[in-house]
Amino acid sequence: MRTGLRKWSLWLGAAALLALPLASSAQLSTNDLAQKLNIESHIGNLTGHAKAAAMNYRRYCVGCHGELGDGNGENAVWLDPKPRNFQLGIFKCRSTPTSTLPTDTDLFDSIGRGFDRSNMPIWNTLTKQERADLVAWVKHFSPRWANEKSGDPIQIPPEPEVTPERIKAGRDVFARVQCWKCHGVQGMANGPSASTLTDDLGRPILAYNFTEGSRPKCGDTDRDIYRIFMTGLDGTPMPSFADNIKPDEAWDLVFYLRTFMSQHSKEKDMAKQLGLKPVDPNAPVPAASGQQ
Repeated sequence: MRTGLRKWSLWLGAAALLALPLASSAQLSTNDLAQKLNIESHIGNLTGHAKAAAMNYRRYCVGCHGELGDGNGENAVWLDPKPRNFQLGIFKCRSTPTSTLPTDTDLFDSIGRGFDRSNMPIWNTLTKQERADLVAWVKHFSPRWANEKSGDPIQIPPEPEVTPERIKAGRDVFARVQCWKCHGVQGMANGPSASTLTDDLGRPILAYNFTEGSRPKCGDTDRDIYRIFMTGLDGTPMPSFADNIKPDEAWDLVFYLRTFMSQHSKEKDMAKQLGLKPVDPNAPVPAASGQQ
């Protein structure tokens, strides 16, 4: 009898644990979302109102992101990559630490910037107020904004002057944190792990190809690329390296990645003058900066 009760208790406990993720990811209904239409966004002096964005969302966004913001619009079946599921409250492009909510400005910039290599265009037809309203509308889809605050933006130190020594140091960082496993030794997205990558929903995802000429999704300035290292791209295999590389090393890595890109740059010129070769995956891993 005791054995039977023990087994029954263990089964109940396991069932309860298994039910937790299902409950936390339960789909929100139209009625649930109607209760959240008072949410606002704040971008500088602008205040966005979710209610004001209903028409523009239906006109421009619903076909991909769906009535419920779950990424299941009528066009979604044809799209790769798939539209973002706003109900999860997980975003790649943020100025905030990994696993935290983006700021309203982050979402505002994403709408205005669009995403290369996807069906998300640059929405330059919208006024700033309309974009701010859409930010509030996007926020109303996820219960995370009812229970959490946006993270604090990471601090980005001033960009140092690029030098040949920094580019060589960036190659060492690229080797040490094994960027090449996904991005390839020449940044062509053909590393040994590239074909195995999936997002957090188990869907195949491509590593970024630095050589093809497209913009990085979260911005193409040196500061944007630095930020990606330190925040990571939530929902993807790209982690934050904030605990693995120092700020100076992150800048070195930015400069080295510039040598892969198709656009002309002083980094490419310096690498050519150095005769810089790709990392050798079989070579000993370089020591971290400051270590013997």
